[in-house]
Parts: sequence; C-alpha cells; structure tokens
Amino acid sequence: MYKINPLLESDFYKQVHWNQYPKDVTKVVSYFTPRMTRIDGQNHLIMFGLQSFIKEFLIDCFNENFFSRPKDEILAEYKHLLDNTLGEGLYGLERIGELHDLGYLPIEIKALPEGTRGPIGVPMFEISNTHPKFAWLTNALESVISCEMWHAMISANVGYMYRQIVDKYYDLTCDDNIPRNKALGDFSMRGQESKRSAYKSSAAWLLSFVNTATVPAIAYLERYYNCDCAKEEVGFGSVSTEHSVMCSNYAVDGDEITMVKRLLTEIYPHTSFSMVSDSYDYWNLVDNILPQCKQEILDHDGCLLVRGDSGNPVEVVTKTVFHLWNIFGGTVNSKGYKVLDKHVKAIYGDSITPQRAEKIYRIITANGFACSNVALGVGSFSMQCLELGFDGHDVRYSPYTRDTFGIAIKATYAEDKDGNPIPIFKAPKEASFKKSHKGCVIVLQDRDGNLRSEDEHNFLETYSPDNALISVFKDGVMTKEYSLKEIRERLYGDKF
Repeated sequence: MYKINPLLESDFYKQVHWNQYPKDVTKVVSYFTPRMTRIDGQNHLIMFGLQSFIKEFLIDCFNENFFSRPKDEILAEYKHLLDNTLGEGLYGLERIGELHDLGYLPIEIKALPEGTRGPIGVPMFEISNTHPKFAWLTNALESVISCEMWHAMISANVGYMYRQIVDKYYDLTCDDNIPRNKALGDFSMRGQESKRSAYKSSAAWLLSFVNTATVPAIAYLERYYNCDCAKEEVGFGSVSTEHSVMCSNYAVDGDEITMVKRLLTEIYPHTSFSMVSDSYDYWNLVDNILPQCKQEILDHDGCLLVRGDSGNPVEVVTKTVFHLWNIFGGTVNSKGYKVLDKHVKAIYGDSITPQRAEKIYRIITANGFACSNVALGVGSFSMQCLELGFDGHDVRYSPYTRDTFGIAIKATYAEDKDGNPIPIFKAPKEASFKKSHKGCVIVLQDRDGNLRSEDEHNFLETYSPDNALISVFKDGVMTKEYSLKEIRERLYGDKF
C-alpha cells in the first residue's frame, strides 16, 4: 500500500489555511463536539476510538511516513501533488520542512476518558498546538480526525443500544449468573464499507458484547487497547456451518440427516456449533430431522444452535424455541421461565434490528421462556442504519453518518505572540445547532456523574484538575492510555 505523507491526508482547502489566520497567531485550540442528535431518545455519544487513532495515525503514521522519510523526499512529494492540483506557492512548502526539522508532532489532545457517554453539546476532546510556529497544524488535522473518529463512536452507541434491550429482558427472565454479553453477536464485516470500517466497528461493538464474526477486531483491540485474548474476554468467534457446506453434503449424501449426524458425532463431538438449517426446508429440518437425531443431540458434548437464515426473523426464531421445547424439553429457572435443554438453542445470524430484538424477547417472555434460549446476530444494516417505525407502520431508514450527531471540530480560541487570549466562535443565524463554543472549554462533572461544559476560559485554565478533558497525547507520545477492561467498566461497572 502506498505510504502517503499524513499531512496530505486532508481536504485541499486545509493546505492553504496556514497563512489565512491573523498575523502572529501562535496557538489555535479546537474542540470535537457532537452538536445535536437526529435519533429520538439518544442524547449521548460514547467516547471511543481516539486512542487507536492517536497510536495508528498521529504516532505510527507520522513517524513512519513523515519524520522517518528523507526531508527532500517529503518536499518533492508535496510539491508534485499540490503544484499540479492546487497551484504553485499557495500551500507554504517551507512550513512542511520546518515541521520535519522539528522531528515530532507539536500537538496536545485532552479528552474525556474512553467509554464515557458524553452528552450532546459537550466537547469530547480538545486539540491544540504546543509550538508557536505551528498554530496552523491544529485544524489542518480536522479532515482526517473527523473521517476516522465518528464511525467507531456510533458503532459503540449501537452496541450500547442493543445491550440496554438485552439487560432489560435478561433481568426479567434469566438467572443472574447467565452472561448477557453473549446474547448478541456482530456479523457485519462483509457488508461494511471497507475492512478498516469492519474491524473498527466490531471493536466498538465489543465494548458491550463479546461475540463477533470479525477476526481482526480482536487484533485491533489487543494492539490499541491494552488487552490480551489469552488472558481475558476480548471477543469470541463461533463455530458455524454455511450453505456451501450444507448444500455440498446434500449433493453427495442425497439427504440432510447424514450431515447433521456427522457434525454431531464426527466433526464436533465436543464443541458447540451453529448449523444453518434453511438450505431447503427449515421446518422440515426442525420438526422431522432433528427428532430423528435426538439421541445424538442429547449425547453431544456441546450445544447445537439451530439457525434460520430466511423468512421473518421474529417468527422463525421464536417458533424455533417453541418447537425445540416440544422436542427436547428443558427446565424452569429461578425466575419461573422455561430454559431449553442445554444441548439446543435457537439462533438467527443477522437481520436483527433493535426493534426485532425487542419483539423477539417480548414474544418469548410472554410465552414463558427465558430470553437466553436465543442467540441473535446484528448485520451490517443495523451497524450502519437505524430503522424508524416497525411492522410496516411508517417505516423509514436513517443511515448513520457523521451528521447523525452533528459531529464537528471547531476552533474556539487563539493566542497572539504575546500570549494574549483571542476567544473565537461561530453562530450561523440560519443553523443554530452549528453555534460553537467560545474560548477554551472546561468539562465539569457533578456528583451524579453528569457532564456539562463551561465556555470562555483561557488555555491555562484547561489544566484545572476539575476538567474532565484529560491530556492523552502530547508532542508525539501518549500521556494517558485506557484498557478495554477499563472502558467496559466505565460503561457497565461490574456488570459487563
């Protein structure tokens, strides 16, 4: 892959702002803020992904693709691209050489701790330059920060939204020792915009659950969030069949039952696995083939998860529970709800929107079953789009984008060469939600843990011990790091 100079990873207009600031400005301070919400009932955004962005881009990418490369090579690349696309003499080649000579990135970032649910309107992090010659650098990074940050945060919100549904119904129907962080899994990789989107999104999902189909999400969290899958629950995959193996065996065997028994007794005799079961006639497999395999299933050292993959997900997964109960029976838990025999469970691998999850749990509960009898999967649709309305009633779709929460990075403060403060702000008359903060911002936390922001401070005041924005990066190095365990604890306490 071509290793581009990270300063060229921007919008074109960022390349000409260096000399548009007032003369002798030596510091610029900006804030990353979710300014509004387009989702009813969602008024917070989870702080996540900054630590990985800092390590991957501000440290590794700048060191490898800028500071470690010869200066002449950097300047030649800059000149080639911008002379021929923007115009000679407009972009200030000298400043790029000066930054290379400096040898480090003169930037400081102060941020809410990762895993914090930040209220709409409260800045999530602050970015400023630490060297007076590089005030232009603060907002030169805006494009790439905005591009890289919003998706992981929204995916963290998606996982949190599903977790609230799970917690509600598990509290009602499941024994307290049943883990709810395994109730749903992420199956979205194949439908994400890119492989980078997939592993970042799934890593965010793993703040709330431990099941994912995305292998690199585990490596991502280990690399950037101080965890080790050999020592703790980072995330788990599952053993599962797919249509290609089921159909090829049917083509050879002439039936489905041979493969079912082979899976139970030969391939996975001591392993739980999910079996896609609708390659031909789902209900024939459930009602006719599974009873013929009953003894093999009960002798199996694991759980067979019977997976539908077509039809109405709500109907398929709930009826499967009822049918499995009629075939295999089970027990009644401490809260009075039926639990299937430990050798069987129903699963639906994707297509589970929040509304469908809620309805599945509601139907199961109404029929006296614990919600742990089903495992559900969230696909790329629900990771990238919210369904508004349900069951054909005024159904609309709201894709997740940077604008879902009006995320923006805006400069609100500057200083001149004598250190005098220059509070700055924007207040568009026709778009009140775009009004920015003014001056430096301090984020304060009350006794109940609620956050609020306070404007019109000078820069030195942002180092107040009361400020919830904590320095995490300065002059090329991390100054504060968070582990996956800490982030989960911040979201769920000891109930993850």
